[in-house]
Amino acid sequence: MDSFGRQHNYLRISLTEKCNLRCQYCMPEEGVQLTPKSELLTAQEIITLAKLFVKEGVDKIRLTGGEPLIRPDVVEIVGELHKLEGLKTIAVTTNGINLTRLLPRLKEAGLNAINISLDTLVPAKFEFIVRRKGFHKVMEGIHKATELGYHPVKVNCVVMRGFNEDEVLDFVDFTKDLPLDVRFIEYMPFDGNKWNFKKMVSYKEMLDTIKQRWPELEKLPCETSSTAKSYKVPHFQGQISFITSMSEHFCGSCNRLRITADGNLKVCLFGNSEVSLRDHLRSGASEEELIQIIGAAVGRKKKQHAGMFNISRMKNRPMVLIGSHPEKQWHIATGILQTQLRGYCVFQKDPSSTFDTKCLDASVGQAPVDCQSKEACSGSEFHTRESGSCTRVPHASDNLTHTDEEGRATMVDVGGKPDSRRSAVAGAVVLLGEKAFGMVKQNQVKKGDVLAVAQIAGIQGAKLTSQLIPLCHTIPLYHVEVSLSLDEARHAVVIRSSCHTWGRTGVEMEALTAASLAALTVYDMCKAVTHDIIIQELKLISKTGGQRGDFSRV
Repeated sequence: MDSFGRQHNYLRISLTEKCNLRCQYCMPEEGVQLTPKSELLTAQEIITLAKLFVKEGVDKIRLTGGEPLIRPDVVEIVGELHKLEGLKTIAVTTNGINLTRLLPRLKEAGLNAINISLDTLVPAKFEFIVRRKGFHKVMEGIHKATELGYHPVKVNCVVMRGFNEDEVLDFVDFTKDLPLDVRFIEYMPFDGNKWNFKKMVSYKEMLDTIKQRWPELEKLPCETSSTAKSYKVPHFQGQISFITSMSEHFCGSCNRLRITADGNLKVCLFGNSEVSLRDHLRSGASEEELIQIIGAAVGRKKKQHAGMFNISRMKNRPMVLIGSHPEKQWHIATGILQTQLRGYCVFQKDPSSTFDTKCLDASVGQAPVDCQSKEACSGSEFHTRESGSCTRVPHASDNLTHTDEEGRATMVDVGGKPDSRRSAVAGAVVLLGEKAFGMVKQNQVKKGDVLAVAQIAGIQGAKLTSQLIPLCHTIPLYHVEVSLSLDEARHAVVIRSSCHTWGRTGVEMEALTAASLAALTVYDMCKAVTHDIIIQELKLISKTGGQRGDFSRV
């Protein structure tokens, strides 16, 4: 119990810092620096500490990560926890990738509550965010949990403006035929996630949106210590909840304590003070000494957190240690994809169903700007917006650069070239026919929003160009834009892509790959309607930078 009379009966234990996904808002593609294994808690140390907490009144333990289900001994840990007398609930929070495979054994071992993290119901958006396939594995895990009798299965969705707030109604609809508790979590600040108040969608805003669709929404009773405000659409199997950590904190009834994977006790998720239970445990501290250390830490717990604006300026590591150096951290799992995609696209659809994009400046916190720095003019000239001048385009070289003296394929050596600003614009047209075009325009294609998915595919394709085209260099792209518009006269989708870099080689192939992947995605999503689809006019429209000069198609 702390000095404010709050009884803490709920302990969250992080089993690992590792994860089997590479979320764009969580970590860089190559991974992160992890705490050495020797400094992480062993299974026996976890059980020893858990036993102390249960002895002092904890009756619920939740296993978290990283991704807890990639820890090889997770089933054994659950089994040992199940033996602790007085422990009523053993829960896990997981990304769901390994859930279907492990859940039967976990249930047998004693797991009796599941939370599954899922921030989007759009498969293409999921794959784009996590850089891995797996959406269908997560959905399979959700269904497996309901089949095995977990009721409700909690689905955690961090709602972020400009990313997934448009899916709130879809998540509510997800509870219609399944015994789920979809928990909408307000986006929370942590050191490293570039928190921005404008990205937070408050629970009241979400609730208003939902009530417009389901005015009969009912509020459900909840326990005093509950962090969730729960509601239910009548006749739906499941329910929804709101975790209002920011707009309406629940510090007054907080009953939670946390242990990090390296054995530090955090008495408040938003507090920056930690106590190493691992070090005391390994130095031979007695059970009584450990209980005193834990009790003293809980006794120092503050009445409430510092508030959303103050928290965003505090140095505080999240429960998952993302990296030992702040400059190597991207964004934590409750971060904002929109911030990481600055220099990519904000998805916007106008009332006439023409799909468009706006770009955000690469520096966080800047106002939206038009990142298309150059545009084609009439004739064979190229116009620079900054200068207002036009440059005549020279002819390309007559020599092939990707073959050696004997005609064998070779990768061009760009080591001696100077770095320079380079850009390229490409385009393509997909002729759909009247029926498929009408369905795309009205967003009635069964596979989903054709234009949105194709745009994401194009952006992802640009970044994977060197893996798809054998002799292309891997280059950093600081901006990719893919836009799709509808051409009523031709019953066509018109695609335009642009790529920008600062480097030693151009981005023509990246722009062409983006246009190609977007076009192929349109084809794939519409082929169930008709196979009479033609992809044409795939071409480079313009390029700037490099020794061969600029190019603009007349």
